[in-house]
Amino acid sequence: MAFASFKEVLTDGLKKGYAVGQFNMNNLEFLQAIIETAEEERSPVILGVSEGAMKYMNIEYTVAMAKAAAAKASVPVILHLDHGSSYEVVLKCIRAGFSSIMIDASHYPLEENIAKTKQVVHACHTLGIDVEGELGTIGGVEDDISVDEKDATLARPEEALRLVQETGIDALAPAIGSAHGMYKGDPELDFDRLAKIRDLTGIPMVLHGGSGIPDEDIRKAISLGVSKINVNTENQVAFTNKVREILGKDANVYDPRKYLGPAREAIKEVVREKMRLFGSNNRA
Repeated sequence: MAFASFKEVLTDGLKKGYAVGQFNMNNLEFLQAIIETAEEERSPVILGVSEGAMKYMNIEYTVAMAKAAAAKASVPVILHLDHGSSYEVVLKCIRAGFSSIMIDASHYPLEENIAKTKQVVHACHTLGIDVEGELGTIGGVEDDISVDEKDATLARPEEALRLVQETGIDALAPAIGSAHGMYKGDPELDFDRLAKIRDLTGIPMVLHGGSGIPDEDIRKAISLGVSKINVNTENQVAFTNKVREILGKDANVYDPRKYLGPAREAIKEVVREKMRLFGSNNRA
C-alpha cells in the first residue's frame, strides 16, 4: 500500500491511548527488521530517517527501499524525516518522496522557531504532507549534534501553545527531560509539564529519546498524550552487540549474511518489545 497518513495514525493513537513507534532506518537490515515485526505484530509503524542516515544510504536509495517495503506491507507505514535542520533539506525530502516531515528549529529563539516551522508547514500542507515540530532542547547525541544535559531546556507550555497555533503543526515534540542516546541514569521526565502542554494544544505529543526510558514512564507518557515515541539507540546497540558476538566467536566468518541476518533478528526483538509496550500491536 502507499504510505499512510502521519496525522491520521497519530490521532488514532491519541484517541485510543496508544503510541506508534518511530524506528530509525539505518540500512537494509534495519528496514527489514522493522517492517517484518510490524507485520507480525499488526502494528502501524514510522520509519524515521535522520539526515546522517540519509547521507549514508543516499536519499534515492532510502526512499526506494521504504516505498518497496510500504507497497508490500499490509500495515500502515510512514516515511518520516527525523530532525530536519532546514527548509532546504525539507524540500529535498519532499521532492524525493517522504510522506511526513519533522522540522527541528528548537535551537533557535521562539520567534525564529515559529517562523521557520511555519514556512515548512505551509510548503508541506500545500502538498498534503504532515509536519512535526519541536520546542525546547533535548539533550544527548543525535547524528553529529551533541547537546550537554545541562544545556538542555524544557518546553514552556505557553510557548508550546504559540508554536502550535501560529504554525499549524500536526504533532509536537516538547522537551520534557528525555535525551537522545543511552541514559547514564534514570531520566526524570516532567509529566506535569507534558500534561499542561497536551491540555493547551490538543495535538499528538512526541517523545524523543525513547531508548532506555523505564516502561512505567513510557506508559504514563502515553496516558498524557504521547502518540509517537522515537527509538533508535536500542536497535543500534542490539544490532552491533550481535555482530560483535558472532565475529568474536569465529574469526573465520566472512560472509556478511552470516552476521547481518542474526543482527537483524536482534533488532526485531527490540522492536517487538517496544510495539507491545506502546500498545500499537493489533492496531492495524
